[in-house]
Amino acid sequence: MNVEDAMTPRSELVVVELPGTRDDALTYIQEHGFSSVPVVKRDDGNEVYRGIVSRDDLISKPEEDQLALLMREVPTVTPADTLVEAANLMLEKGGRRLPVVEVDGRGLEGIVTVTDVIRAIARGHENGDTPCGNLATREVNAAYVGTPLPTIERELGLARVPYAVCLDEHGKMAGIVTEVDILEVARVVEGEESTGNSFADQDADYAWEGIKGTGNRYLPTRNVEIPTAPVSEFMSDDLVTVSKRRSAQEAAQEMITNEIEQIPLVSGGELVGIVRDVDLLEAL
Repeated sequence: MNVEDAMTPRSELVVVELPGTRDDALTYIQEHGFSSVPVVKRDDGNEVYRGIVSRDDLISKPEEDQLALLMREVPTVTPADTLVEAANLMLEKGGRRLPVVEVDGRGLEGIVTVTDVIRAIARGHENGDTPCGNLATREVNAAYVGTPLPTIERELGLARVPYAVCLDEHGKMAGIVTEVDILEVARVVEGEESTGNSFADQDADYAWEGIKGTGNRYLPTRNVEIPTAPVSEFMSDDLVTVSKRRSAQEAAQEMITNEIEQIPLVSGGELVGIVRDVDLLEAL
């Protein structure tokens, strides 16, 4: 299967143009629920591909307003490349999406994502026979359900994962929260804003030392404000799980049906790992 058979074509893409601002990208990502948006620029009437702005970029650089300074370059593929080649490139570079460009690298033909590969696995177009137990990541990022959401956002950034499995006071799974959940309730605030408004109270049990140190500082810039309520108010508690014997294709089907990127792996009702969509790429 080739990239052109799985990608979202340019005609169906919404892009942001240079020059632009973070609001252009933030509005697109929040309204459409996507993790990134392609950036283009007009050159003598022609559209030229320039880069990508992701939800990670918006959260990690709250002080930056210019789109040109938020975007970054990522590897690209052409429509004629195979989907397996694209999946291997995602695994090698640690990316979740690849712009599909013309051979000269200037014109944007579309975009292919991890989800597109997962959809191909779910439909049987690519190999999906490997058991989930052979693909799952055993190290699971977890958090207590009472943790304030800004602390969770910080944890995801430090752990470099897009999710946290939420555990109750007995250590049992109660839900899962993702970067998308956080971005949906985040808002950009203007002017002088106390960073203390965006994080837990300085005396809160979950206020980390690095956060406490910024509690009384004011930043004369834009900031991303995240509600300080417990993560239990924002997590998804209708959990989908898989066992070790379920196939990669079955896991892919669950991901596509439920519009999720990771599924807890359970054995005897206990959490033993996590199957992320990128783990399924290893099956190809």
